[in-house]
Amino acid sequence: MGKWTALVLASWAMVAGAAHADSGRYLIGEINSYKAQPAFLEPYRKGMELAVEQVNAAGGIDGKKLVLITRDDNANPGDTVRAAEELITREKVDVLTGGFLSHLGLALTDFALQKKRFYLASEPLTDKIVWEQGNRYTFRLRPSTWMQVAMLVPEAAKLNKKRWALVYPNYEYGQSAVATFKQLLKAAQPDVEFVAEQATPLGKVDAGSVVQALADAKPDAIFNVLFATDLAKFVREGETRGLFEGRKVVGLLSGEPDYLDPLKAEAPVGWIVTGYPWYSITTPEHQAFLDAYRKRFNDYPRNGSVVGYNAILSIAAGLKKAGSSDTEKLIAAFTGLQVNTPFGQITYRAQDHQSTMGAYVGTTAVQDGKGVMVDFRYEDGAKFQPSDEEVKKLRPAAQ
Repeated sequence: MGKWTALVLASWAMVAGAAHADSGRYLIGEINSYKAQPAFLEPYRKGMELAVEQVNAAGGIDGKKLVLITRDDNANPGDTVRAAEELITREKVDVLTGGFLSHLGLALTDFALQKKRFYLASEPLTDKIVWEQGNRYTFRLRPSTWMQVAMLVPEAAKLNKKRWALVYPNYEYGQSAVATFKQLLKAAQPDVEFVAEQATPLGKVDAGSVVQALADAKPDAIFNVLFATDLAKFVREGETRGLFEGRKVVGLLSGEPDYLDPLKAEAPVGWIVTGYPWYSITTPEHQAFLDAYRKRFNDYPRNGSVVGYNAILSIAAGLKKAGSSDTEKLIAAFTGLQVNTPFGQITYRAQDHQSTMGAYVGTTAVQDGKGVMVDFRYEDGAKFQPSDEEVKKLRPAAQ
């Protein structure tokens, strides 16, 4: 028995990346910053678990069950790569997914290229994942920084405010979001001026000094990219010091319940945001997801829940189409893959491996002592992409 087990393990090592034909299951290796970003990632984990359960209850993928194996990356690039290596070599996973913080998503993107393994970047938003540092092994689910900023810029331009201040976390996601906002708003409103920037350490915002610096610049409007605890501190300090009085704020991710709910009645009012108004979406596909999520967890979903759910649905659809977890077959299957999700059908674009998953754009309000989104609409991600010619310039020729 010991010799037979050794032979089996050796054969698995030789065919890393191929389907586990004799195991009757597909192993999904997922890596994320669970300890560092629990507000988003605990609901995200639940969303993944619900999707796995639903796929398996429906018979799995041609009879094979999905098994989810997660690892925490400690919000550190080195630990991220070590976790990915361990999942492949020790756990023998068929597929890699995950990533929350953009610089960690880029680490996994490079790992996928070096190891020639399929990777679905579920959450990291940086455009580099599918453009400058994109590769043939990496696909991305969530609407990118470019896409979500492009959804907000028309609303920002309608405000017709000349002097803008910018506040963002000082790492890849924040830097990319601000660069895109400047580029797109300048194109829409050539006379715009950017009069102040506050780049804050991730998770360590000094809200008092940031708010004071922004107020001193006397902007007409503010573009906010902070999230999680940084957002909460910024909102509270800004309200206390009157930063938002008479000023419009446009906030990337600021309408997501993952970050809005902790503020309760202190939630900002009148901000133009991207988010997830789960309580008011009435489409049949979302209602089915909402009912199942509530029944399973006795809780309501957050945006992370939908991302986690859609990631597993995407992997399941890709495995079904490929008929295997072989890397090359998965790449072919994901190219143009269509997936039915709570937000409607999405497609993984052949041009850059970016999905067309969209986001909701609306305005923040406080109702019954809780922050909500009102006057919202769903923006289809397919409408907020650069042209194919621009993508060719942005994405490396050698894939």
